[in-house]
Amino acid sequence: MKKYDEIHIENLQFFANHGVFSEETALGQKFVVSAVLYSDLQSAGRSDDLTESTHYGEVSQFMVGFLQEHTYKLIEAAAEQLAWAVLEAFPLVRGISLEIKKPWAPVKLPLDYVSVKITRFWHRCYIALGSNLGDKKGYLDMAVSRLSQSEGCRVKKVADYIVTEPYGGVEQDDFLNSCLELETLLSPAELLTLLHEIEAAADRKREIHWGPRTLDLDILLYDDLVMDSEALTIPHVEMHKRDFVLTPLAQIAPWVRHPVFGKTIKALKEEL
Repeated sequence: MKKYDEIHIENLQFFANHGVFSEETALGQKFVVSAVLYSDLQSAGRSDDLTESTHYGEVSQFMVGFLQEHTYKLIEAAAEQLAWAVLEAFPLVRGISLEIKKPWAPVKLPLDYVSVKITRFWHRCYIALGSNLGDKKGYLDMAVSRLSQSEGCRVKKVADYIVTEPYGGVEQDDFLNSCLELETLLSPAELLTLLHEIEAAADRKREIHWGPRTLDLDILLYDDLVMDSEALTIPHVEMHKRDFVLTPLAQIAPWVRHPVFGKTIKALKEEL
């Protein structure tokens, strides 16, 4: 992961109404928030221009306002929702480490505070899109639109739609394929669930392996992550063999390196 510069906000104090017990939500209590904002500060440092950085005063006001306007039983939930809110509201902030302290935690024992600390970043992902049933372009357009409107997701680039021959030996109609670049706060598992929900909205049926489908969405790359699980393999195990993936992907991300093979998308396409 890229090394970012840091802006620190330490021990911001305020009253809010979070907690499991009714007294906590009714009467409120003291909370203390600390945050590290990860960003690239070199341009601001060179120019002395606030518009090229993130105003820590505005972030402080935003965090207090958010936590006073919303109520959560768990400070785990408060931290998660606040982290997402900050990352979506301040575009120059690429990640955040956030700690919420609860000095008056009702544990009936002497302590300074209990706290929850999390770190969240925007992740860069590449998604393959395909359709060969019905309104192919309409299904791909719908997928792009749904992803761009989903919480914690930003569609950054979409490759041209290309017509390709079927892959896998099943006789069927030609495909319309593309790839897109996505910034997301979702974990790989959460992103996979979202893609399946979008496929289901297109009435996707999983009846024939490599068979016809209204909409097919696959995670190709997720940062430099390499993972294998029963539900998901990243990078996509077949991507380096598929021209219908590498052609649109090379259009929007020729310089991106495959984290297993160490080769750029452009190089993989040329080798194929």
